[in-house]
Amino acid sequence: MIIGHLSQWQYLEKAAKMRKIPHAFLFSGPEKIGKKKIALEFAKVLIGFENSFDLILVEPENGLIQISQIRDLRPWLYLSSPSFKVAIINNAHCMNSEAQSSLLKILEEPRGKTIFILVTSLPKILLSTIISRVEVLNFYKISDSEIKKYVQSQGANQTSAAKITSFSKGRAGLAFDFLSDEEKLRKYEQVFQEIASLSSSSLALRFSWAERMSKKEIKDITADLDIWLNYFRDIFLSKIKGMDIYYSFPKLKKILSLIQKTIFLISTTNVNKKVALEVLAMELN
Repeated sequence: MIIGHLSQWQYLEKAAKMRKIPHAFLFSGPEKIGKKKIALEFAKVLIGFENSFDLILVEPENGLIQISQIRDLRPWLYLSSPSFKVAIINNAHCMNSEAQSSLLKILEEPRGKTIFILVTSLPKILLSTIISRVEVLNFYKISDSEIKKYVQSQGANQTSAAKITSFSKGRAGLAFDFLSDEEKLRKYEQVFQEIASLSSSSLALRFSWAERMSKKEIKDITADLDIWLNYFRDIFLSKIKGMDIYYSFPKLKKILSLIQKTIFLISTTNVNKKVALEVLAMELN
């Protein structure tokens, strides 16, 4: 089931119906708002729900998409098919420079009914020459009312629905995650409590947190930091509404900017994770 993104889905349905489909799309928008799900649903419309052979999904491995993963697409591209073939590259911004250059060569020579869908929350990391060869479709966060309505339709009680809606922050993908895995919802609550505790902790304890965090997988670190963004956005909005908040507006803006920068550095560069997290930890006081 697709939640929200009605205009984007109608556009894709119309393109499929008229068979006027660009050979490559870029689905761009914040993390966890349903871009990958819509890419998969669109692929099913194009190739049929049973013809999984004509669908390839490329995902990052250990935080990166390597050139070998893109090169492995080439034999598949040359195989004939009575229907469309669709290659979805999820988190396309995780392609290293060699992988992006390899993909660019493929996009420069489109073959038959092969459709590429690049899914990303960080389009600026992609080569401008790649962007120029795809049709960009932007996705946005959806309303809390849409998420709450869907969550309740899945059997969640009033308390759970309110909690899931609050934590989802307009991102349908998170709502799906919370409904299918209660542990993820507990994880969100746990990280919220951890941040509140760290904010009033000594520098030594905050550095100890940075060291523990740095030993996690990149995807787990960025997932936790994404929760940090939600936490401090909530605080920022509460301050705007006039609530008595310890942090000043300039301080909150600095923290939010630093969290985003840390996510970017850890997910796309070889930055020293421990040092990057220590810099963030120091700003909490």
